[in-house]
Amino acid sequence: MKELNLKNICESLVNTFELAGKNSISLYKKGLKIKIKNDNSPVSNGDIEVNKILTDKINQLTPDIPVISEETVNLEEKNKNKVFWLIDPIDGTKEYIAGKDEYTLNAALVINQKPVIGLVGVPKKGRLFYSYGEGKSFLKEKEIIKKISCQKKTDSTEIKAVSSVIKPSDIILNKLKSFNVTSISKVASSYKFCLIANGEFDIYAAKERANEWDYAAGHAVAEGAGATITTLDGKPFLYGKEDYKNPSLLILRSKNLND
Repeated sequence: MKELNLKNICESLVNTFELAGKNSISLYKKGLKIKIKNDNSPVSNGDIEVNKILTDKINQLTPDIPVISEETVNLEEKNKNKVFWLIDPIDGTKEYIAGKDEYTLNAALVINQKPVIGLVGVPKKGRLFYSYGEGKSFLKEKEIIKKISCQKKTDSTEIKAVSSVIKPSDIILNKLKSFNVTSISKVASSYKFCLIANGEFDIYAAKERANEWDYAAGHAVAEGAGATITTLDGKPFLYGKEDYKNPSLLILRSKNLND
């Protein structure tokens, strides 16, 4: 495979993400058609349409790289790819169906177990985060593009954790306590990763949950902005597992959360 221009590929997807985000809002306003998948989770025609828009553009840009999407993956087949795309067209489908604003559009390019490109669209908030390497994470908001970093944007005496909408377990609460967390805010979807990338929160911890396509794009954005991402016991957080299952997760805005 010829060397990839990560910057060009990533930036070529920005307009596509914006289009897909607008489509997701338009389809919601028209009234979504909802089905229940085999795992009892909902899927809407919004998920399917966004998936098609993102997949078509990615296949055009990188025709030789396989695309693995939540909506089309065959979980009976083991993932043996070293280079592949991960797509979660709408992370937070329940929030999307309910008309809330924290659902996200996600795509990540994984090379040798690490996400090297990530895009996370948050269409109802008018925010698009993207990254193509260390020190190369950006936020596009109101047509303005700015480089983002994990530099703290809140009071240095506060350690702010972000949590999933489900109540954290005792294991997670104890982990957060060990970092002297002063507050915990519930946020849906991969938007959590982006809030840490932008310095708005300090830490996110999670037990084993979800699949690789739920994390990879946000991982790229947060790591590109300077965050440290490991498992709860400090091991590297890697992608390309045969069953796509995530291990535990710990995202730190900085090694010293008061900085």
